[in-house]
Amino acid sequence: MSTPHNSLASTFAQQRTVMADFAELTKPSVTGLILFSTVIGFYLASSGSLDFALLFHTLLGTGLVAGGTAALNQYWERDTDALMYRTRNRPLPAGRMQAWKALAFGAGLALAGTIYLIWFVNGLSSLLAAATLISYLFLYTPLKTRTPHSTLVGSFPGAIPPLIGWAAVAGELPLAAWVLYAILFLWQFPHFLAIAWLYQEDYARASIVMLPVAEPDGKSTGRQIILCTLALLPVSLVPTWLGVTGNIYLVGTLLAGFGYLYYGLLAARRKTKPDARRLLLASVIYLPIIYALMLIDKVNP
Repeated sequence: MSTPHNSLASTFAQQRTVMADFAELTKPSVTGLILFSTVIGFYLASSGSLDFALLFHTLLGTGLVAGGTAALNQYWERDTDALMYRTRNRPLPAGRMQAWKALAFGAGLALAGTIYLIWFVNGLSSLLAAATLISYLFLYTPLKTRTPHSTLVGSFPGAIPPLIGWAAVAGELPLAAWVLYAILFLWQFPHFLAIAWLYQEDYARASIVMLPVAEPDGKSTGRQIILCTLALLPVSLVPTWLGVTGNIYLVGTLLAGFGYLYYGLLAARRKTKPDARRLLLASVIYLPIIYALMLIDKVNP
């Protein structure tokens, strides 16, 4: 026989599970990276002291759009998520949430974030956030089951967050902002190709045509990894050439870039899952390192 105390505890546990599922829809780790990248653009575009109120509004609006985009993506991909081991326990494929709730939640967050950015930040930042959402959902997501070039398409919206931060402060996008975009754009290829290599069978089961699925020998995947890690080396040094960062950033980023290239070369040559895992780890270490270097070695105009 249940007691009022047990009933109350059960209700609370159910509510906590529902809240956790809604939070999972926003992909907190991905949204966190988006916000970190937004902060970098905001910080480098600022002269003098930071406008913390504007930064708060920028991050809140961007976070709402990012979380809404993630939820809408999971709504769109709920059937393919159910076919993959790594995603089948998400709220929708696991049956813990009705699809219409995820759709309403995602659409509400995205719309609220877009309007919030217009109202409290500026039109350019809102436009960039909306462009990210539209291109990610209506270009990248449907192409994942049609072409291995979806990674290229998805990298364009994936690199926009630093632009949102820069636009929030400056209301424009000079060359330095586009260099931040290029760095994040190139970083994504080895990162996501390493993930695709690790979960090659999972993606194949769901008919998601990532490059390692379309060409299992790994030659094209290896070439793309080497090309992008090589290109990232000179591009990542441009902020110092533009006078945005100093020599500490220059040396640190050069060392980090060679490390990223080293693991990329190993993965491309050996074509094994352990090397893909090492490359993935190198990618998640590389980006915070160069972002941290930007934060500590910014050159104020």
